[in-house]
Amino acid sequence: MEQCACVERELEKVLHRFVMYGHQSEERLDELLRSVCELRGQLVTFGVRDADLTVLSQTMAQCCKNIKETVQLLASRHKDIHGSVSKVGKAIDRNFDAEVSAVVAETVWDSPERQKYLSETIVEHLYRQGMLSVAEDLCQESGVVIDMSMKQPFLELNRILEALRMQDLRPALEWAVTNRQRLLDLNSTLEFKLHRLYFISLLNGGITNQLEALQYARHFQPFASQHQRDIQILMGSLIILQCSSLFLTAVCICDLHVCPSVLNVSFASGCMALPVLMNIKQVIEQRQCSGVWTHKDELPIEIDLGKKCWYHSVFACPILRQQTSESNPPMKLICGHVISRDALNKLTNAGKLKCPYCPMEQNPSDAKQIFF
Repeated sequence: MEQCACVERELEKVLHRFVMYGHQSEERLDELLRSVCELRGQLVTFGVRDADLTVLSQTMAQCCKNIKETVQLLASRHKDIHGSVSKVGKAIDRNFDAEVSAVVAETVWDSPERQKYLSETIVEHLYRQGMLSVAEDLCQESGVVIDMSMKQPFLELNRILEALRMQDLRPALEWAVTNRQRLLDLNSTLEFKLHRLYFISLLNGGITNQLEALQYARHFQPFASQHQRDIQILMGSLIILQCSSLFLTAVCICDLHVCPSVLNVSFASGCMALPVLMNIKQVIEQRQCSGVWTHKDELPIEIDLGKKCWYHSVFACPILRQQTSESNPPMKLICGHVISRDALNKLTNAGKLKCPYCPMEQNPSDAKQIFF
């Protein structure tokens, strides 16, 4: 993102110079127009006397000089803008590598199955953003069939979010009450904050809503122990957009059909990983180590994308020093130590296994597969 910011700064400079050039051009042209209008008035007023013609000739010469100077000034400033525009192109070339095929598998989207996955991912993202008609059009054009059971959570989500944008908290409150136990299991404060916002909205209605607000305060009873002080003072934010964000996060966690957008996660991961991959590619080329990275589906170095992007086991076998996988899962021995299945098979001798970390002998078949 730093590269984008660098290019954006250069672009802002160009746009600023364009605006300034426009204002300055208008001022100079308006000034010339006034001079020409004055000269025209003099032509009508002056007679044919030699003295008048002499003054008129001097005035016209000065007007022509001003026009010439203005044209030269505007041309010079316009030339400077061209230089600023070229700097934007240089900033793009400096901060971005246009050739990224070296770190991308060329055939990654060749198979119809993978193209189907990509289309489904884009459709799911469009549903999430509330662009339902665009998603339906894409389904028709790409031939992707989305089951109604998958659409329904997104339709419900967008209905509630649209109500929140209209400052209508009732649909969100109904959802929160229905999913109270799941929210409590997640230690989410969404329901309490929605009740608090609705209570404050009643107070904002004036004294006519005082009795209704007092009756509505009974909804705070389940949260009395955790939010006693908040209930007493009832001071909070009325920004509906923040509540919308909390609601979206809670729904994404509670409903597997509305998990975080795969397209957003993929794009954000690519923004973080691509600069690192391009740098390592350059290092490999400079050191002439072309054989180091031979498979595009394997990374030559570790790239930390943060805990939010942890979707699989990160257990590495302490014996073979390799990360476990579905075909080589982690296995828990009777003594409690954990090694990979490949390591277990290599250490097995004559139907017996001796733990590499303790002297306990055991039967390899007693090892249990574990999941992290």
